[in-house]
Amino acid sequence: MVARKSAPRERERIRNIAIIAHVDHGKTTLVDKMLAQSGSFLRGEADLEQALDSGELERERGITILSKCTSLDYDGYHINVVDTPGHADFGGEVERVMRMVDSALLLVDAFEGPMPQTRFVTKKALAKGLRPILVVNKIDRPGCDVRAVVDAVLDLFISLDATDEQCEFPVVYASARLGYAVDALTDEPRDLAPLFRLIVDFVPPPRVDRDAPPAMQVTTFSHDDYLGSLAIGRVEAGVFRPGDRALLMRRDGGREPFRINKVLGFRGLHRFELDEAAAGDIVAITGMEDLNVGETITTPENPVVLPMIEVDAPTVRMTFMTNTSPTVGRDGRFITSAKLKERLDRERKSNVSLRVEQNGATDSFLVSGRGELHLSVLIETLRREGYEFMVSRPKVVTQEGANGAVLEPYETLVLDIETAHTGTVIESLGQRFGRVTDIREIGAGRSRIELLIPTRGLLGYRSRFLNETHGTGVLSAVFHAYGPWAGDIKDRPNGALIAMEDCTTVTYALWRLQDRGEFFLGPGVPIYAGQIVGLHTRENDVVVNPGKAKKLSNMRASGSDEKNPLVPVRDMSIEEAIELINDDELVEFTPKAIRLRKRVLDHMKRKRSERADAT
Repeated sequence: MVARKSAPRERERIRNIAIIAHVDHGKTTLVDKMLAQSGSFLRGEADLEQALDSGELERERGITILSKCTSLDYDGYHINVVDTPGHADFGGEVERVMRMVDSALLLVDAFEGPMPQTRFVTKKALAKGLRPILVVNKIDRPGCDVRAVVDAVLDLFISLDATDEQCEFPVVYASARLGYAVDALTDEPRDLAPLFRLIVDFVPPPRVDRDAPPAMQVTTFSHDDYLGSLAIGRVEAGVFRPGDRALLMRRDGGREPFRINKVLGFRGLHRFELDEAAAGDIVAITGMEDLNVGETITTPENPVVLPMIEVDAPTVRMTFMTNTSPTVGRDGRFITSAKLKERLDRERKSNVSLRVEQNGATDSFLVSGRGELHLSVLIETLRREGYEFMVSRPKVVTQEGANGAVLEPYETLVLDIETAHTGTVIESLGQRFGRVTDIREIGAGRSRIELLIPTRGLLGYRSRFLNETHGTGVLSAVFHAYGPWAGDIKDRPNGALIAMEDCTTVTYALWRLQDRGEFFLGPGVPIYAGQIVGLHTRENDVVVNPGKAKKLSNMRASGSDEKNPLVPVRDMSIEEAIELINDDELVEFTPKAIRLRKRVLDHMKRKRSERADAT
């Protein structure tokens, strides 16, 4: 918390903008340079990279997961900036912040041009009536065609039924990494002053009424160990001050009166106290006990309820359940269904794209999200907080169409790959009902392929895609629409290597078995009966004993001193684990381990169940 600021800001000198783009097009890097050049960083913070990506997972993965609010001052104007995620799986973060802003900086890579998420975020901005500013970023990158990118963005606007006014968007050319922007490509690059001037001149001040009854919608919220819950959003009307009596209008119609403890503004990486927050300001308010995204903070004397935030429905779902493996309780602190339900309900309050339902049994919950990455981030968060649980194979959320027909979600898929791999990739996606809509060369021996494919076709494909492109391919996908059920897609081609009994793996047994398939673990690892220790080279499952030690005797034999070299094991990430399993398998997550297992651990019971299903 930095020094207190008491002077209220004039509405005409406030600018609220969001920064939207496809993943890796430079949003967070641009925000870093804007804050640094406007003097918003404190001493020692100017050299930070991706400063707003403060979460541990965000820094490890190098992506933005949650929207972040900050602000800067330029030439007497106060500019509130909202940094948004670029991955389609976190599109709900983009949708809910559109109500807070009056314009958006649309960043497009000068080399790649508009990508799937570019279309998604542009569609949301245009639907809210915003007039975006186009920032063509990475103009210092060799081989880029800046004018072609501007034409492609205009075509994108036209295809999204943008108004004539929205199609007349201003353009600024920039290199966020080098920290400069220019109005024309012939201008000498210096700093980001051209971008700041364009924001001040083009973005309108907030269209709000400061004399109306106070109202603010909770767009996002966070928790502070000292201040409690922080409701973050834009004040839509009126004025809020510390000590005022306020009313929280809940989604279910309930009302919670409270007294405002503090009103906080944002600047750089910090929050500071305000004497008041007037209509148009983006602030945080404290004092309430609990809250949900989309609820309204207003006054008890003249309560106002703002429309709820609407986001696109989830397309992928998984079953979360309590851990029933023999290892339960060894690593985690929270292992009961009550603890798991409490944590999922808490996540649902802040994550507007997430749906949580009871799945019949008391220890099983159906969790729906925007994609595998969306759910895998939730899984990793729970692991780090000390939870033990299991998840099922991801499935798509279907809908019922006309005449009872089953509809499934389709995605627009864009691949940037080496031209030599196009045949292999297209054949593989064709087996998953992918349909090529465009293919073209983009130079340097690479091609860009656009396809329309069922979401089911992408489940489990990403790791295979990396193998097919030798790790050089780039895959991007975004939801397109619901369409007819395409048909059955073949499951994993390999069977599983299943542990016979509880034991600890030994080098000798793994060496003898490694011709059977690929292992997920090395020697000295405790395992249990029914755990999947590897993939079989053939389609059928095989029960193996990786804990069988070599029999010793006092007789020396030929070959007794031979070495047992082992092939490197396959170390799986969360995404790879949930992509790999079949319907009769589960993934067990603990703070220290990721294990694959069969739903039915006992071999005899599993065989009887398989025979019963076959009949």
